[in-house]
Amino acid sequence: MRRIRAALIVIMLNNLLMSLGFGIWQSVFNNFAVEELGFRADQIGLTQAIREIPGLLGFLVGVLALLVVEMRIAGIAMVVMGVGIFMTAAVHDLAGLVVATLVMSVGFHFFYTSNASAALLTVEPDEAPKVLGRLNSVGALAGILGMLFIFATLGAWGYRTLFQVAGAAVVIGGLVLLPFGRQPVRIQRTWRRTPLRRHYWLYYALQFLMGSRRHIFGTFAVFLLVQEYRVTAQTITLLFLINSLIGTYFHQAFGKFVARYGERWVLGGHFVLLALVFLGYTVIPTLGVLETPTLQVPGVNVGGWVLFPAFPATPGLLILLGLFVVDNVLFGFSIALESYFQKIALGPEEITPNVAMGQTINHIAAVVVPVVGGIVWETLGAQYTFLAGVVIVLSSLVLTLQMQTPRPKPLAVLSAGR
Repeated sequence: MRRIRAALIVIMLNNLLMSLGFGIWQSVFNNFAVEELGFRADQIGLTQAIREIPGLLGFLVGVLALLVVEMRIAGIAMVVMGVGIFMTAAVHDLAGLVVATLVMSVGFHFFYTSNASAALLTVEPDEAPKVLGRLNSVGALAGILGMLFIFATLGAWGYRTLFQVAGAAVVIGGLVLLPFGRQPVRIQRTWRRTPLRRHYWLYYALQFLMGSRRHIFGTFAVFLLVQEYRVTAQTITLLFLINSLIGTYFHQAFGKFVARYGERWVLGGHFVLLALVFLGYTVIPTLGVLETPTLQVPGVNVGGWVLFPAFPATPGLLILLGLFVVDNVLFGFSIALESYFQKIALGPEEITPNVAMGQTINHIAAVVVPVVGGIVWETLGAQYTFLAGVVIVLSSLVLTLQMQTPRPKPLAVLSAGR
């Protein structure tokens, strides 16, 4: 039990550090690309698509796990992600941003898969949703710290110094935690294993569709707010701060909700609400009635220090900002898919290679969707990009209704960790 508690502490600290660094990068990336580099929608889409290429290599985590335990992989990946964030500070053109983003993305995606697998291998299936929910809550807490850090420093430092400090913090933190990555259980592994199984087809299909919907919204919702509505970096940061404040409590509640009501019903309700979010982004920007009146959202000042500047907003923009928060909060329910896989896994040795394979399948869509979405945006209009999201979410709902979750089996703890 002591080893399990120690491992969970390291997993949570890793998760906190990753969420802090990635949250800072994500919050200001679009504003940096638009305001300093002058990128268009198709360039943003191309960069985001290339960012997801390392996700296609997620299956390599399953191969690496034959040599190094998942917690060690997560620690190394953390350091690589920090290096990529640090490199972003020196970018001045599309090629430079692509290189820095790729380095950051390699670390992020290898960390995400290995840390999630480490958690699933450490706790029993009945406890997994709750533990995954707590991990997301810790990530939300880190998000709060990151957003406050942006508010406090962006005006004085600018984007580049912010990337340098955030990247350095992630690298140093990752190096400090790396020696403590001792996994409490050892799973019998073999090189002679087929990662893909027909038994897991529903999990793979949902991973593909969730990757598609996530990258339509993740790439183009912020871009719509920045390009069409001139939303500032501080406002985007405030949205992520609100998401984190809500998530700090609700992600834990989501885990308990999944444990109580089951993955099928939770994911089904999640997709219904997501369809409404995408529909809002499809329709609201086209409604002229929501373009007036213009309201003044007050700023927040402490003495002469502007924490959050005032900005004008139409009713349509306020609704879009609200839907943005809803989407990010709903993303917390995605833990139900990993919990579902743990329950259908044929054995603990199947978890890491298939979670890794699931991430690879997720990112097949992630590489294609931003590029196609950017082209659709430029040729047909933004509403058609988000309309495609509605179709994808409804397809996910249909598949979710076919879920059948068996009674969970205890993890086979085979021997002490290495």
